[in-house]
Amino acid sequence: MTPDPRSPVIAGLLLVLVMVSGCAVPPPGDPEAARELALVNDPMEPANRTIFAFNRGLDNAVLQPVARAYRDYLPEFLTTGIHNILENMRSPLVLANDLLQGEWKRAGETFVRFLVNSTIGAAGFNDMAGEMGLPSHGEDFGQTLAVWGVPEGPFLMLPVFGPSNPRDTVGMVVDFLADPVNVLYVDAGKDAVPLMRGGTDAVDRRAGNLDLIDDIEKSSLDFYASIRSLYRQRRNDEIRNGKGTANVPAPGMGEAPIFPEPDAQEELSRR
Repeated sequence: MTPDPRSPVIAGLLLVLVMVSGCAVPPPGDPEAARELALVNDPMEPANRTIFAFNRGLDNAVLQPVARAYRDYLPEFLTTGIHNILENMRSPLVLANDLLQGEWKRAGETFVRFLVNSTIGAAGFNDMAGEMGLPSHGEDFGQTLAVWGVPEGPFLMLPVFGPSNPRDTVGMVVDFLADPVNVLYVDAGKDAVPLMRGGTDAVDRRAGNLDLIDDIEKSSLDFYASIRSLYRQRRNDEIRNGKGTANVPAPGMGEAPIFPEPDAQEELSRR
């Protein structure tokens, strides 16, 4: 029997959850430290910073050069088409989370987008639904758990995957297991396809945000602290479907940062 390629990913993420399950304890007898701990929500900061340094090294050595070559040397129509295909492949999972959250209007839009782009959009290569006025949106099971009232837990920096928390890590595992595209190919014996898809997606996301991530790194007094704060803001914004006040997504390996005002950036960097 061929080993399931998803097993190492799942085992690694679950191990991280076990390691942090008892870590979110404020220091006794120190109210100021307890308030600071609650503010940053990062009881594993030394370990998280070590993992963050590893991720940056991996990004500098592998992902960033590949993404730069992908952006600079492939024709734009091809990279746009690849991005559109990847977005279209995520649509069934987005639809499922729309439904689980009771977002009926957004679910309808996701279904129509998938139908249109999978047919006249040539399997998603062309975003015909977007041209018809149906923009894409993202949903994942971490957001669904948040809508259901599950707390986020402490901040985590996952190897390779970047900033997260226990709730979003569980959501990532569920999404990976339940993704119908992954299930289809694994059941068909094409175990390499989900891994190739994940790698292509990482390169595509990183290529789209090369300059922005460079800029936010240069402007941060403490890049790790900025990532931590910006990640929490981004996730809050995604959970509220853009209806909240958060406005700055945090770059993991491939995520796109959007800059806050300079004063806000300096304050985030101090945390």
